[in-house]
Amino acid sequence: MKRMSLAVLLMAATVSTPALAGDPDVRVTQRNPNVVDVAATPANDLNLRKEAIPPILVAAQQRPYDLRGLGSCPAIASQVGKLDTVLGSDIDLGLAESRKIQVGRVAQSVVGSFIPFRGIIREVSGANHEQRMLQNAVEAGIARRSFLKGVGEARGCRYPARSATPAVIAQLDRQAQARDSGNPKK
Repeated sequence: MKRMSLAVLLMAATVSTPALAGDPDVRVTQRNPNVVDVAATPANDLNLRKEAIPPILVAAQQRPYDLRGLGSCPAIASQVGKLDTVLGSDIDLGLAESRKIQVGRVAQSVVGSFIPFRGIIREVSGANHEQRMLQNAVEAGIARRSFLKGVGEARGCRYPARSATPAVIAQLDRQAQARDSGNPKK
């Protein structure tokens, strides 16, 4: 009985936690799940805890190739930066971050493995549908970012309004190394 009441309290706490993706400045990809995300896995599977799709990704679905208001390189760079904020690094910067083993993802997998008939539960509850909707929005955001970088490149814009050159990648790597060497946590 104690286990049951602990599980109910834990689920209630995670259901009442606001969804992170509702904040337009929170990444929806390449994000390492935290303790709340891991504990909320059963609530997610029951579709009790939903993450809102960031407005910039909704707009990307509705108008992926719209150039209104994007007549200058800084405007394109700003839009690309907003997409980078919710999508994470673009493929031109490499995927090293997404290849790392993340403790949060492993913990979510372990918690999910204890849920019997998880796939069926997610399908019946609508959680899989919600996940597919988010994935479609992410794909639209990636397509929009790629389109904008192509437009920026055609206009002769500098990074981030175009794809990163090897020189830009080297400069960003040096900045990251300098930042990491000054950070005692790493």
